[in-house]
Amino acid sequence: MTSQTSHAAQRPAQDRPLRVLAAMSGGVDSAVAAARAAEAGHDVTGVHLALSANPQSFRTGARGCCTIEDSRDARRAADVIGIPFYVWDLADRFREDVVEDFVAEYEAGRTPNPCLRCNEKIKFAALLDKALALGFDAVCTGHYAQVIVNENGDRELHRAADMAKDQSYVLGVLDDRQLAHAMFPLGDTETTKDEIRAEAERRGLAVAKKPDSHDICFIADGDTQGFLASRLGKAEGDIVDESGTKLGTHEGAYGYTIGQRKGLRIGTPAPDGKPRYVLDISPVNNTVTVGPVAALDVSALTAIKPRWCGAAPTGPGTYTAQLRAHGGETEVTAELVDDELRVSFDAPVRGVAPGQAIVLYAGTRVVGSATIATTDRATAVA
Repeated sequence: MTSQTSHAAQRPAQDRPLRVLAAMSGGVDSAVAAARAAEAGHDVTGVHLALSANPQSFRTGARGCCTIEDSRDARRAADVIGIPFYVWDLADRFREDVVEDFVAEYEAGRTPNPCLRCNEKIKFAALLDKALALGFDAVCTGHYAQVIVNENGDRELHRAADMAKDQSYVLGVLDDRQLAHAMFPLGDTETTKDEIRAEAERRGLAVAKKPDSHDICFIADGDTQGFLASRLGKAEGDIVDESGTKLGTHEGAYGYTIGQRKGLRIGTPAPDGKPRYVLDISPVNNTVTVGPVAALDVSALTAIKPRWCGAAPTGPGTYTAQLRAHGGETEVTAELVDDELRVSFDAPVRGVAPGQAIVLYAGTRVVGSATIATTDRATAVA
């Protein structure tokens, strides 16, 4: 397994006019991306994805990306750019591949990333398949990342030129075929978000001042625990310490995440008076285990369902890894063994949860990603 990549004679992933389907969320980034693609001479068609049978239940304004309001904003942007525009109904696929997966993962005691799953299953699977069937060459989005083509024609996914806006982590699930048809017009320029908004304003796009979307679009009020309770029902269980001593109760283990400190509702203080954190979630016996912060340190992990942005690596290698969408990098040694990714950290990392994605990098190049299955503690805590 090698961590080296050649950057010699790299060129943009698209060097001829293409038929491009621009996914337009109704936000400023996707609107500017579509405008740049059209300005570059590509034959661009805009499409907004209707991802809910009841769009009013999705977040609106600053928090949404899939509502009726967002659809109208996307249509207005397409009109200004001067490109055809359609709304495609992918609500059933989104419910099955993203929402139901999200609920099932929490029910199993894991912590999923629905945005990553949406990129894999919706934008670069369902949407791309439909686009190719209709004769389009590429799908364009407003993600901040780069697709670079090497001398031999291989495509590589790289971090955005501006690391502060890089979104390559949530794109680490893309495979060779998907990368071959991906276009990210915002990823190769070091422009600030204010400059993107200024560009949108110069182009006459009304979304120039629209706040960014964030959080989970399909949870209308932002109450993840309440959303899960409505789907899974309340299920009282025990909160215990590492020795198994009962400290309190909960109304559903799915409402907790590894590393959580607040909202534990434990009446008995720790012997040392220090805060306790969630260390483990067991759906089998509906138990949440808490303990000291030092017990969150992880020295190694095993990840499953690897997806490679290129050929699968062979042999052990050194990389940097990212464990959260807005997290930093950490140095690791990784090896693929029987389709499982075995990862050792050069220094312990804290609060790693099963269900999260680990994305490996060689410099700025995305090597691939996998879903964390198990972790090894750095030290035993009495």
